Amino acid sequence: MITTNIGKVLAVLSLAIGISLIGVGCSGGGNNSAEPGAQSKGSEPEDSEAGNLAGDVKIDGSSTVYPVSEAVAEEFRAVQPKVRVTVGVSGTGGGMKKFIAGEVDICDASRAMKEKEAAACKEQGIEFIELSVSFDGLAVIVNPKNDWCDCLTVGQLKELWRPESGVKQWKDLDPKWPAEDIKLYGPGTDSGTFDYFTEAIVGESKASRADYTASEDDNVLVTGVSEDKNSLGYFGYAYYDENKSKLKLLGVDGGKGCKKPSLETVRDNSYAPLSRPLFIYVRKSSLERPEVVAFVKFYLENAAALSKDVGYVPVSDEVQEANMKAFNGATSK
Repeated sequence: MITTNIGKVLAVLSLAIGISLIGVGCSGGGNNSAEPGAQSKGSEPEDSEAGNLAGDVKIDGSSTVYPVSEAVAEEFRAVQPKVRVTVGVSGTGGGMKKFIAGEVDICDASRAMKEKEAAACKEQGIEFIELSVSFDGLAVIVNPKNDWCDCLTVGQLKELWRPESGVKQWKDLDPKWPAEDIKLYGPGTDSGTFDYFTEAIVGESKASRADYTASEDDNVLVTGVSEDKNSLGYFGYAYYDENKSKLKLLGVDGGKGCKKPSLETVRDNSYAPLSRPLFIYVRKSSLERPEVVAFVKFYLENAAALSKDVGYVPVSDEVQEANMKAFNGATSK
């Protein structure tokens, strides 16, 4: 965490730097307004590092990406305390709706933007950049008192979660397992995790049985599974990692043996098919405001370290270079 003392020192340094820059003909140093149009697109005021930016950055979307965005926002607030960064959670689909409606600057997404969402953006005249900020594995979890199941095949998961599934009890998946009703927990239909899981396991996005407890809040799912011996659920690996004392992690056999999600198996994609990239989508029009430019730049520079802190896998150097290229291209016009 960057301390406020550093901010005070930088404030003094920025004043001296500002004076020297005037002597070499730099322009724009006297205007720190965060209003759209106050600066040329993509430029940052010369004292932005001193914490003198102001304004709002609004983010909404995936509960899976939320821990990364909130961690970045917390660090950024220490550097730019006058910028109000809000991070909401309405699921990837909900965030996309707000993004398209112009209600937020950034959409957190646990899946890539859909064609119909991209078409809606085009219809509304919205240009955006897509940035891959980390990787995640989906965790399939049960109650710690479950002593009969350690791994499920993709076929078993498909049979369990497909629409109109006939699986009611554990013995329906394996006759050696208990004749006890399975209580299912999972993300709501606006969640990118729901979209990704159903496509990877069932074979069709949003194709799922409906008789399960659904929530966009992963903490609700953690609580449900932790309190029911016969429960099973799925959500992002980071939420399991934060609550591992309350949950039991299952392995998934995608055809090459049983694997559990970890930083290593997600990075090398051996935890298949439930490893995935996580994204943020940024409106180009929002990048006309210096506080948004500063925040997104800070995000890209710090996402790797903060992704590790919250249990995710950082992107590769090649992806990071592609992110910076997209960002620089959007802010250099």
